[in-house]
Amino acid sequence: MRLTNLGLGAVLALSLGACGGSNAQSDLSWNSGDATASVSSPDGRLQFTLDVEPRTPVYSVTLDDAEVIGTSRLGLRFAAGQDLTDDFQIVSVETNTVDTSWEQPWGERRIVVDQHEELLVSLADPENDTRRYDLRVRMFDDGVAFRYEVPDTGARKVVDEITEFTIEEDATSWWTPAGEFNRYEYIYRTTPVRTMERAHTPYTARYENGTHVAIHEAALRNYGGMWLDQRRAGKLEAEIAPRHDGVKVLVDGAFVTPWRVIQIGDTASDLINGTDIYLNLNEPNALGDMSYVETGVYAGIWWGMHIGKYTWGSGEKHGATTENAKKYIDFAAENGMIGVLIEGWNIGWDGDWFHNGDLFSFTETYPDFDIAEVARYAQEKGVRLIGHHETSGSITNYEDQMEAGFDLYQEHGVTTVKSGYVADASDLKFRDENGNARYTWHDAQESVEHHERVLRAAHERGIAINAHEPVKDTGLRRTFPNAITREGARGMEFNAWGTPPNPAEHTAILPFTRMLSGPMDFTPGIFDLTPNGPDNENRVNTTLAKQLSLYVVLYSPIQMAADLPENYAKYPEALQFIRDVVADWEESIALQGEVGDYTVIARKARAKDEWFLGALTDEDPRDLTVSLDFLDEGVTYTAEVYRDGPDAHYIDNPYDIVIEQIEVTSADSMDLPLGASGGAAVRFVPVE
Repeated sequence: MRLTNLGLGAVLALSLGACGGSNAQSDLSWNSGDATASVSSPDGRLQFTLDVEPRTPVYSVTLDDAEVIGTSRLGLRFAAGQDLTDDFQIVSVETNTVDTSWEQPWGERRIVVDQHEELLVSLADPENDTRRYDLRVRMFDDGVAFRYEVPDTGARKVVDEITEFTIEEDATSWWTPAGEFNRYEYIYRTTPVRTMERAHTPYTARYENGTHVAIHEAALRNYGGMWLDQRRAGKLEAEIAPRHDGVKVLVDGAFVTPWRVIQIGDTASDLINGTDIYLNLNEPNALGDMSYVETGVYAGIWWGMHIGKYTWGSGEKHGATTENAKKYIDFAAENGMIGVLIEGWNIGWDGDWFHNGDLFSFTETYPDFDIAEVARYAQEKGVRLIGHHETSGSITNYEDQMEAGFDLYQEHGVTTVKSGYVADASDLKFRDENGNARYTWHDAQESVEHHERVLRAAHERGIAINAHEPVKDTGLRRTFPNAITREGARGMEFNAWGTPPNPAEHTAILPFTRMLSGPMDFTPGIFDLTPNGPDNENRVNTTLAKQLSLYVVLYSPIQMAADLPENYAKYPEALQFIRDVVADWEESIALQGEVGDYTVIARKARAKDEWFLGALTDEDPRDLTVSLDFLDEGVTYTAEVYRDGPDAHYIDNPYDIVIEQIEVTSADSMDLPLGASGGAAVRFVPVE
């Protein structure tokens, strides 16, 4: 529907129902000829204002009439033809109200509520009507999102997106550097905004008045991933990860950009509780039946490689042997786990595989690994083999073989595959139509499109994908629900060898940054916290109780029990929490927290009346009191508590743990004393 030069009343009357059924009128602030248009969030606290006076489109955002995003430019530039930057006026406006809900096949919550106000503004050059685009804005109570919708003018090369985000330059921010060799896998930096360099998203900031802001994107498809580059202090500009030829994005015909998303909350926990915004900005499930997706805890030989017990390549320490796989399958079956991940089973790991992904075969096994026997044995024990495809960043080599590789796994009952793209950023390799090797970024348009092809091919064979060294999550798991989890941050493996290891604050930062974008395969559950010896710098900088808390705090629908079976045997009482915890949730609530300091998160299990709680802190011990009002009213629960002991300290005494049971109701509060880099994990079971 196109509305041009209509009065306010006509616009409102015609716009009702424009997005699939509206039951209320939006608060539209625009009349024909106006240079501004605005829209408010459903609760009225947030307001987005677009201004084209003098002919340069800019926007701003307020919270309770206080500026959150200052005047910020909009626009796109192309290699040829006319840019979409200046000399525009508003020619029409549409509004719509949406209030609906939908069900996830798996996720942080089963039912997702979508309530937003939409503003669609058509902009055109009064001297040249072919220079036009639409800006679509959606206002949620938790934030604002907008995207460019550009009509067909043929093939074009986007060379710059000048979208700005003007934020407080003195705000405190948490970020990792973008455009560096190690992709997303960096220790978080805590700096004033004004000293931030080029950063990945989600990018999180806390204003001096306590307002929290996170900038990210949603529905990243057929486009390059967005970095943030600070120009003038406090002015962050969207920088698109370039393709192999330096162009940012190739488009042919009409196109839309990903949504530019600004989450806004009064507290840090509001950011976590507002992450449905990314899912709601994506299209519904495009694949269909997801019954093959299985959530839960899995085991694997992965940690043994990182601490040097096993090797991926062949030889006397080869980890992926039939015998070793059966040992882990027995462990998984004994502890009620869903599967076992086996890495290093396929030809290609010998030699310099890091620099030559073309070595990998995805159908040929090493002689000491019988995939048919391992899969048969797993099924006999009631668990599944979880597959692994390491590409070492060689996209074409993988795409040439991935269907055959998925066919092999489908034949043996494998329904989840972990994929990997271990290569320096900008070294993803593919071959062009002439067979020439080209290299691109992990979050460039070529990579974004590759990952979508993988998801489609995997779904055709009933396989879910856990991508490592991935493109960041942007809520696309709604459209492709077999994108079950991914990496995309500094995970557990850096504690084994990544000098320095992850600092104590790392997992107190992740929930408010990386985890806003979606699930992460962090691989928690390490019980031998000094695998290289107590005097080695590379160690796990947490207490044992904090390791248990990660299963609740860091969401993933498949969670690894990452340590060796023999290490779990030393602490059977603590292992019980991993045996009991689930990975698919009816509801999730962030209860307390401050970025980089601590967090408390509660989640209700899907399909059972149990709740779980995870709490963790940074290097500072702290005493928390947590209201249990999230529990179902009128129900008495047995709280199975796993918390730090009185002398717990991540360096001096990490194994001091108290395991106890108490009866509680929703009217109670729980005191949780946390040691330095400590934590607590609680299971709430209704008393029969």
